[in-house]
Amino acid sequence: MNDQRGPMSEDSPLLVMRGIVKQFPGVRALDGVDLDVRAGEVHCLLGQNGAGKSTLIKILSGAHQPDEGTITLGAERARLSSPIAAIRSGISTIYQELDLVDGLSVAQNIFLGHEPARLGFVSRGEANRAARRLLERLGHAEIRPGTEVGRLSPAAKQVVSMARALSRDTRLIIMDEPSAALAHDEVGNLFRIIRELTAQGVAVIYISHRLEEIREIGDRVTVLKDGRTVAVGLPAQQTPTSQVVALMTGRSVEHVFPPRPAPGSHAGRPEVLRVEGLGVAGVFADVSFSVRAGEIVGLAGLVGSGRSEIIEAIYGARRFSGQVVLEGRPVRRGGTAGAVRLGMGLAPEERKAQALLLDQSVTRNISLAGLGGYSRFGWLDRRREARDAHALVETLGIRPADPERPIKTLSGGNQQKAVLARWLLNGRKLLLLDEPTRGVDVGARAELYAVIRDLADKGIGVLLVSSEVPEVLGLADRVLVIREGAIIHQADARELDEHRVIDMIMEGSAL
Repeated sequence: MNDQRGPMSEDSPLLVMRGIVKQFPGVRALDGVDLDVRAGEVHCLLGQNGAGKSTLIKILSGAHQPDEGTITLGAERARLSSPIAAIRSGISTIYQELDLVDGLSVAQNIFLGHEPARLGFVSRGEANRAARRLLERLGHAEIRPGTEVGRLSPAAKQVVSMARALSRDTRLIIMDEPSAALAHDEVGNLFRIIRELTAQGVAVIYISHRLEEIREIGDRVTVLKDGRTVAVGLPAQQTPTSQVVALMTGRSVEHVFPPRPAPGSHAGRPEVLRVEGLGVAGVFADVSFSVRAGEIVGLAGLVGSGRSEIIEAIYGARRFSGQVVLEGRPVRRGGTAGAVRLGMGLAPEERKAQALLLDQSVTRNISLAGLGGYSRFGWLDRRREARDAHALVETLGIRPADPERPIKTLSGGNQQKAVLARWLLNGRKLLLLDEPTRGVDVGARAELYAVIRDLADKGIGVLLVSSEVPEVLGLADRVLVIREGAIIHQADARELDEHRVIDMIMEGSAL
């Protein structure tokens, strides 16, 4: 094991985990993991999907019990026998898929399970007052305790989850991908809240696939790979990103993005997509551009700039003005069926909510868009469906290579591959990819990038939206910079750098 340990403080850690082992039937998910977290620090836990992060979190949150190893919290051995036991020990967990109840109010969500009571009855007034104090502590007095949670933005829901964690005597907060659904300015506010919490002595275990965040918010880093600890307590600011990637994946950062064709190599190819004067009322107007066969075009802009809405309009999911032309044939307004029939495919931003049937098999999720093609005289040809799905599982490297496995058991990267496989069954001319690597780790991202580039090399046009500027610049051939619903600059990706694109996005002028 390549066990790299950073310098230890003289202060005793708040949390110490030693030799943690967890086995499931046929799988050793954790194989002797070590972790120590100090009070008042942000400790970043990194690793690819499948490295063991989720299992370790579930042990800390009391959902799983370790088969071997010890956990010390403060100066005492801890036995986190249930989620309630973990909460009573001062450990709170904020999951990536926020476990809030949309139909309840903010205050009801914050105090769910430990409601303030008077004379044996729940005191709604006291709950609202206590919720207001917690929201003010987090710098979000504008969130009203009586508001129904389902009406809040993702950022506001994140604040409610933090308030719920702080409503108990919390010493350690685990944050699983807390920035995944947040805009750039909302991430800044999240970091402000985290710094205020750690200043009060609360420890934070921070999990993210966005490595640039680690340097900004983290104090120390622990890296897991294949259920083992390969680095413990590395200094977040001083450890190069390339070293972290190498520890996580076993390869250097230079090999994350696949090689691109030479500049100008798409110039003579036919247009797959032409957009002229595209507009959606109240969102954007007069957007025009094209995508050529085999070209990857990236849209770079802030959340709310109109990037996703442009893709949705092209796909027919929004009513639009102007023209969308696919290989010379206009796409009709209103409805997605026409776009699919002409040869478009969409991988939407919210993969689990908008693209997958989570309880269904990988096979059924792959065949979903073309299910009618497997039906004859009202009977489904399951053998042919399974054969075609298995071929795509092998072609795209979906793992585990078990097409009948429920898709909810796959990692984010493999779920995304299945979404891409769906559109390849009947051949696509254009793929629309909205945040294709959200919630996907570095190693799986590299595999997805390779799949996307391979599809482009076979002549499929790709229109890509990503909140991560380095991803757009590393994967796309050409970049369109979007601000407030307008394309303010476009150029070959090689001519741009991250700082220049961010300046254009923020300042609104092509530099």
